[in-house]
Amino acid sequence: MQAKSGIVSRSVSSVSSPRSGSFFARLLAILSVAVTIVMVDSVNADAEAANPKYAGIVVDAKTGNVLYSENADRLQYPASLTKMMTLYMTFEALEQGRIRLDTPVPFSAHASAQAPTKLGVRAGGTITVEQGILGLVTLSANDAATALGEMLGGGSEDRFAQLMTAKAHALGMTRTTYRNANGLPNTAQMTTARDQARLGIALRQHFPQYYGYFSTRAFKFGSRTIRSHNRLVGSVRGVDGIKTGYTRAAGFNLVSSVQVDGKSIVGVVMGGASTPARDAQMRNLIATYLPKASSRGGSSALIAQAAPAPAMIVTSAPVQPKKAQQVAKTITAAQPPVSAAAADLSLPHKGPLPDARYQIAETEVAYAETAAPKSDNPLVAQPMPAPTKVKTMTFKQQAAAAAPKPTPASVPSEQGDTSVDNVTTASTTPSPTRAASTSNGPAGWVVQVGVSPSRQMAMELLEGAKSKGGKALASAKPFAVAYAAGGDQLYRARFGGFDDQRDAVNACKALKKAGIKCWAAAQ
Repeated sequence: MQAKSGIVSRSVSSVSSPRSGSFFARLLAILSVAVTIVMVDSVNADAEAANPKYAGIVVDAKTGNVLYSENADRLQYPASLTKMMTLYMTFEALEQGRIRLDTPVPFSAHASAQAPTKLGVRAGGTITVEQGILGLVTLSANDAATALGEMLGGGSEDRFAQLMTAKAHALGMTRTTYRNANGLPNTAQMTTARDQARLGIALRQHFPQYYGYFSTRAFKFGSRTIRSHNRLVGSVRGVDGIKTGYTRAAGFNLVSSVQVDGKSIVGVVMGGASTPARDAQMRNLIATYLPKASSRGGSSALIAQAAPAPAMIVTSAPVQPKKAQQVAKTITAAQPPVSAAAADLSLPHKGPLPDARYQIAETEVAYAETAAPKSDNPLVAQPMPAPTKVKTMTFKQQAAAAAPKPTPASVPSEQGDTSVDNVTTASTTPSPTRAASTSNGPAGWVVQVGVSPSRQMAMELLEGAKSKGGKALASAKPFAVAYAAGGDQLYRARFGGFDDQRDAVNACKALKKAGIKCWAAAQ
């Protein structure tokens, strides 16, 4: 491209005056650079669309019309897009007066120990709620997300994850399940591109007074200046947020909100191959579909707002240092019924949940049964009659997968999630360097390390786990076993080839020491 530019510049100079030739040469050089950027973005976008892990959607935020969709309902790992729901819950607590922007947020040992990226607050320290919000929207701070989750969950991140899941379902995010507040790896924590678009619109519509935080380019934290990971804010006209995310299993994720000339869209890219490819794909989607968005409409909310909480639960706050003693209790709202369903009723009301070996306590969540909307528009909620009755939906929280200790050298510049994500990428095609999977796997004792929505992702999980298992997994054979759950096909990620129970149990112990949940069983 540069060589062609030079040829054109010289040819123009040869037939122009020195002054005009210099001007045109500079002009053509600028145009050359611009065309090169466009061509690179186009190549990256094309490659991204061909990526087997890719999923994307673009929604007209005024009408709810889906302008573009590819694999939008396929289960994906959310990575740090999880923090969008953590922020939704935080904004809701602010709006209801349960917390203030200057409320101290205590850091437990668990919150402080979260893997990078992080603010680096020590156990026993505090930040304000506003600092926590800024830490999430710019740095995607995992420790701050956990601290906010524990505060809003009455000292328990597990409890907060249950509340997040209940809120997601109340908003119509029927295929989303949360297991933690920050998006660090957990094989049971899943969502879809459509659900994330719904959440992005809900954040804008329900909390306009706080939504401006998502466009923060940088903020001062102590002596540090923390800059945003979202490279489209400030570089693409009209982009005002919302969130990036990355783990090795999830790929590179991005939710973007755009408002230009009376038009408004929300786009989602999940499973990107790299930051440049993901960003290029989003730029391409914005350029292609923003002109097709409506400049009319938007008179009523697309995503139904939950009704005010009917009851308050007062729980003890985590242990805090003396300087934060004024916050004696944390108040957590019981999850309320919703006034109208915002769900796409063509989707199942309950998304399939990957299975896990162990289960914790059950939580009952109330929700209102409402009539189906007349429109088949995936994101538009038509006016609904009053709820006729209230049901109780019971779900079980799966045990969260413990995250291994991070390796600082492997933490990328955008998200620190990578160093602790053993749910990695691989192919299931037989090759000299990678064991092929079979339908049932080898007989004898096996070790299961998790469940994935695709065979490829199951093999990726196994490859990452094997690198952590050491000698105990040196001769183990990775394989994926397909099974049906709720109409979807999922895959159990397992190691086989163990001579007896003792070998399988020892291998599982080695994995647990590396922070990987597992269990041994006879095949």
